[in-house]
Amino acid sequence: MPKQDRAIRTRRTILVAAASVFEEHGFQAATITDILNAAGVTKGALYFHFQSKEDLAYGVMAAQGRHMGVVPPRACKAQEVIDTVLLQTYRLQKDPMVRAGVRLAMDQHASELDRGTSFQDWGKGMTLLLDAAKEQGELLPHVVPSDTADLVVGAYAGVQSMSQAVSGYTDLNHRTSVLLRHIMPNVVQSSVLTTLDLAPERGAAIYAEIQALMEAEELAGASA
Repeated sequence: MPKQDRAIRTRRTILVAAASVFEEHGFQAATITDILNAAGVTKGALYFHFQSKEDLAYGVMAAQGRHMGVVPPRACKAQEVIDTVLLQTYRLQKDPMVRAGVRLAMDQHASELDRGTSFQDWGKGMTLLLDAAKEQGELLPHVVPSDTADLVVGAYAGVQSMSQAVSGYTDLNHRTSVLLRHIMPNVVQSSVLTTLDLAPERGAAIYAEIQALMEAEELAGASA
């Protein structure tokens, strides 16, 4: 195996191990020794890629952002907002890296970390979608996209945190759908509202859609 490929695989192994440890113990209680044991790598290999526990945490948080995936563009941007939230819901239930990144962002004991970046990045993405929705006439006149984006991100953070505590995310689909059913009527035009799909199971369908698109791209690249 080429050195570069081996280094990429080692870095990935360390991040997956760190995600597992951070998800289970939180940032403060997690130790480098725990992560080394979970990864099965040497201390030298770990420190080649990550300089500290904080560096590892930022690596996990960045990776969970990439793992969230990007919803394929929708003609209706309000639906794209909804799909972004529902895809995150599915990822939280299925992807340990996403769960670990969210736990780190929500961990009030992790005072050493800049936890606000995750929320700000998601808020910026939501604002762009809502700006596009407003340009297309999908939003009610009073809606300020940046304010609504912050509301959606903050409310969702609370809902997912409650779901994690109460059911280990097993009821997050339902809770997310309820949240969206309460928010969207105050955000979008009634003519748009009737077209929106807020079904709890939609997140899984979006994930399958993304996987199919990725596989098609890989096949196209292989045959080129």
